[in-house]
Amino acid sequence: MANLKINKAEDVKSAKVDDEGAENVTIRWLISKDDGAPNFAMRLFEVGKGGKTPFHKHSWEHEVYILEGKGKLQFEKEERDFSKGYFIFVPNGKKHSFINTGGDTLKFLCVVPNK
Repeated sequence: MANLKINKAEDVKSAKVDDEGAENVTIRWLISKDDGAPNFAMRLFEVGKGGKTPFHKHSWEHEVYILEGKGKLQFEKEERDFSKGYFIFVPNGKKHSFINTGGDTLKFLCVVPNK
């Protein structure tokens, strides 16, 4: 059985995302299998000025909520602008990248299934 977890995001250690194509990106695993979450993981991404996540695809969906900053979603062959308060659904099997187009850090929550 999982235990309650309540914490501040900034108290969770961040790690550099070093996947090919990532530029100036860190991740914090806020909730994961390690916490006893059987179904989903919640991650906090921070994309610095001029940074981006890799243009990639995978076999699972994810749900994203933009906390701070503004950016552009590269999705397959189109691009869409977003900013604080937007939410994004990325279906499985579709190529995508989050690009920081603002002057500050882009921060977003991303929820994915535990695989």
